[in-house]
Amino acid sequence: MKEYDVIIVGGGAAGFFAAINIAEFNPGLKVAILERAKEGLQKVKISGGGRCNVTHAEFIPSELVQNYPRGEKELLGPFHQFMTGDTMEWFDKRGVELKIEDDGRIFPVSNSSQTIIDCFLNEAKKNGVEILYNHVVKSIQKHNELWELETAQGTFTSQKILIATGSSPKVWSLVESLGHTIVQPVPSLFTFDIKDPRIKDIPGVVAQNVAVKVVGSQLESEGPLLITHVGMSAPAILKLSAFGALELAKRDYKFQIEIDFIRQTFEDCLDTLKTFKQDLAKKTVFKFAQYDLPKRLWQQLVLASNIATTTTWADTNKQQLEALASQLTQAVFNVTGKSTFKEEFVTAGGINLKEVNFKTFESKLHNNLYFAGEILNIDAITGGFNFQNAWTGAYIVAKSIAD
Repeated sequence: MKEYDVIIVGGGAAGFFAAINIAEFNPGLKVAILERAKEGLQKVKISGGGRCNVTHAEFIPSELVQNYPRGEKELLGPFHQFMTGDTMEWFDKRGVELKIEDDGRIFPVSNSSQTIIDCFLNEAKKNGVEILYNHVVKSIQKHNELWELETAQGTFTSQKILIATGSSPKVWSLVESLGHTIVQPVPSLFTFDIKDPRIKDIPGVVAQNVAVKVVGSQLESEGPLLITHVGMSAPAILKLSAFGALELAKRDYKFQIEIDFIRQTFEDCLDTLKTFKQDLAKKTVFKFAQYDLPKRLWQQLVLASNIATTTTWADTNKQQLEALASQLTQAVFNVTGKSTFKEEFVTAGGINLKEVNFKTFESKLHNNLYFAGEILNIDAITGGFNFQNAWTGAYIVAKSIAD
């Protein structure tokens, strides 16, 4: 039986970050990470297309929390303790240079996730953290104030444990055996499958600033929209999928969306089209895109309005202008399913947040049992926010344990 002061289950972002900080705050503690795979930090490796989207350039806690469909209320206090600026400073102090991109995402200057992985492995080694790979935890029990963890490689005991395994159904069931409630997981961050003649032949086209809403619900979002080979993606869609994760799962991913491609009301758009009829009288509607829309998208919306490729603005009738205004401001598309967004396999679900003390990230049911990262029912939209949740939770756990 191996004894430690602190055992961390899960060698991912939150697990490593907590282990390093615990060992730094209190070098006297014997700290080990139990990782089920033959190497750790797998999600760090593939995130951001292999560049590792470390965090997001949002420096006001009340603004930052708005990117979390689940966890918004709970993270406000923790973000006052450790957030984006602290994350950047933490990496900077350890020789990792970060950069902020135009969309607010923050990456290592090296553009390689290996930089982050190397930093963690070096810091863990330097601070005497033991990393035990191929250690699948089979049971977690408490005996006389000590935690006992059984693995295929033997039994481990520890005074304090942190569970940071991400969305792992096997570990969730271990946590349930300790009396915790698991909110059943559903996918979050996915793209929409749409078969529609208007977008069939224009994959790769981006509309820069659209508003999207799910018909018959309160769900809406805005931002860039990308037309793909199977449907639609990009922030406008991903945000909708994250905030609508539970609602869209209930609908079995079959629903309608309404898109305003130009961020105008139908009436305002119709008035503008009527002025085009006067001002652009001799120009063909099909040929010259308006509203800064991509040409190929404009042409598909024109055709969908029953306007021929040769029709001039002067020749358009009332029905055609109304149809075009409708296509531009309230185009309805049928969503028939979902696809995973790149490698961002994020789920909504996990440990019920009411059972966790967010001043310390400790279980309210058991002393000296902590949670951090996506094992909790917290998830965010894409852009580095899920990692920021991991860093913040892990840091607060580390402070609490080391004290």
